[in-house]
Amino acid sequence: MSASQQIKVLVVEDDLQIANQIKTTLISAGLESHLAMSATNFLNQLETVDPDLCIIDLGLPDLDGMDLVSEVKSRSRSSVLILSGRGKIRDKVSGLETGADDYMVKPFDQAELIARIKSILRRKSVTPTLIPSKERASFQGWHFNLASNSLTSNSGEKVPLTSAEAELLKIFVKNPRRVLQRERLVGQRDLSALDRSVDIRISRLRKKLENPDVNQEIIKTVYGAGYIFVTEVVWDSHD
Repeated sequence: MSASQQIKVLVVEDDLQIANQIKTTLISAGLESHLAMSATNFLNQLETVDPDLCIIDLGLPDLDGMDLVSEVKSRSRSSVLILSGRGKIRDKVSGLETGADDYMVKPFDQAELIARIKSILRRKSVTPTLIPSKERASFQGWHFNLASNSLTSNSGEKVPLTSAEAELLKIFVKNPRRVLQRERLVGQRDLSALDRSVDIRISRLRKKLENPDVNQEIIKTVYGAGYIFVTEVVWDSHD
């Protein structure tokens, strides 16, 4: 069905075989599938993918899945389906009380998984045409349209952004006044500590955001910790 082809599902599962099985199941049902093998990578992708539904395994190597469910609910509008080997009643109750919309136990039936996903989406009325979105972020004399990746000044001047710069800016405007680690900004699992690509991108983005009328950097370095977007962000839905 055409609506399902646009539904984005973000999956976190550290068992590669099971992860591939879930991905194959989703793709065969016409769903857009994004895969993470750890909680860290999952949270990075949550910022950029903006999924309609998250499928979360509880037994992750770097964070308990219950805590991850709470993170999703506090950061996004995404629905959550827990898919776990933990099958005790207390686990199911805990997962649902934490905020999950449904709970399935492994091993799972592919047809049942898709049916549960469709049921969640129906209950939440989550379709691409009905999801309300904050389309534009305004800050310190700038207007950033997240749908078109266009950055415009108060005077109407358009500043071109590369796709990498736009993705960085999306993360910053969604997390103003919060210290963000380099690894989260890059969004890659295996980032080398010596990889300075994110620093170069941020340096370029800083230059593009320079405002002669405001003597303040919008993106500041927090030495030993990461970066912080220091200004207030106001959201609206205008072009």
